[in-house]
Amino acid sequence: MYDAKRIEELDNWLKKEKIDDIECMVADNAGIARGKSMPRVKFIDGIKTRGLRLPETIFGMTVTGDFALNDYLSETERDVILKPDLDTICITPWQREPTATVICDAELEDGSPVDFSPRHVLQRVLKLYEDEGWRPIVAPEFEFYLIKRQEDVEAAPMPPIGASGRRDVGSSPYSIDSLDEFEPYFDDVYDACEAQRINVDTLIHEAGPAQFEFNVFHGPALNVADQSFLFKRILRQVAVRHKMFATFMSNPYPDSFGSAMHIHQSVESCETGKNIFADADGNNTDLFLSHIAGLQTYLGEAMPMIAPFVNSYRRFAMGLSAPTNTHWSRENRSVGLRVPSGTRESRRIENRIAGSDVNPYFAIATSLACGYLGMKNNLKPSREFKGSAYEASSRALPRHFLDAIKIMRKSSAIKEILGEAFVETYLDAKEMEYDSYTSVLSPWEAKYLLLNV
Repeated sequence: MYDAKRIEELDNWLKKEKIDDIECMVADNAGIARGKSMPRVKFIDGIKTRGLRLPETIFGMTVTGDFALNDYLSETERDVILKPDLDTICITPWQREPTATVICDAELEDGSPVDFSPRHVLQRVLKLYEDEGWRPIVAPEFEFYLIKRQEDVEAAPMPPIGASGRRDVGSSPYSIDSLDEFEPYFDDVYDACEAQRINVDTLIHEAGPAQFEFNVFHGPALNVADQSFLFKRILRQVAVRHKMFATFMSNPYPDSFGSAMHIHQSVESCETGKNIFADADGNNTDLFLSHIAGLQTYLGEAMPMIAPFVNSYRRFAMGLSAPTNTHWSRENRSVGLRVPSGTRESRRIENRIAGSDVNPYFAIATSLACGYLGMKNNLKPSREFKGSAYEASSRALPRHFLDAIKIMRKSSAIKEILGEAFVETYLDAKEMEYDSYTSVLSPWEAKYLLLNV
């Protein structure tokens, strides 16, 4: 239940800001915002009466809009209760009328959490850390492409035209002039981030055509995951208003660079606030090395969480700056697990394997879960890798979407830490997506098979 004073303060704030429309949302499996928009009076009443509801099947939805119904997710489509996290309420700046957005948890009638909710999957992992007196700190980096606005949903993507009147052809990493091509767009993105209290850090131009990277500032994992969920929506919505699209598809251009979500992660002591990954002399601790070992051991068993679509595996196949291994090394971007340089307070591991097409709650939960398993089981990492790992023969990660699904289904460790009901339902949805994918004739089949075999 909510404190009556808190609800009154919220209602007064909404009135003061002249907000009469509130978007109550959750993330689905794909990280898409699902929910309801309602008037202020209905929202306040719904908080008081637990009257904000959605069907549970939203959490078994595929990206195509179908539902994975099984022994865990009821075909009766029972309602679950949306419980707004009032700390997340913020202005929605692109709406014509004053509007607010709030992220919700999902719970059953008895107050227990919904196992399939992406936010709860992360909260479940964070509770394991909390029980050990640990607090994860994360900082994601999002790579994405701006593409030309096109009405045909099956048209091949194309870079947009910038301020110079020319299309970005790529191959301009870190180019300031390339950022200036889309300065009005990025100005509006920064304004929207300020309105939604999202702490973005640096912005750079990446190697692909109109490919960019934003960094979200480091912080406690749940708060950063919430920011990431909202941030991806901001990039899309602001792009539409600039007559472009923003895509987080892992590999929109088959012959160019893929887009990743790099996850920087460290762990601090809840008691002291100190980073437990480095000792007083700045040396790596055993817990840090075990965290790396956990990522090495279990990431391959959880690949559908960080590479969730068929297209995700194109990024690895191209071999353009995408690690296909779980080696670790200091200041080495060719490995899947990079240790950036810095002070002992900033000692962290960068998981470079996840694609940008992920649900942020899932990607962060999975990366932290693997590290946690390593710490709890005192695992030892492989020897630090030297040289370029792009050409290394060892490939510890599944190469195909179906292989990844099969491996995750067999993983007792991942089911135990993320929840069996969630894992089975999530993988059922992924298999349905693959079936949908294979039902469409590909351009390759038409080009090489139609008239030749």
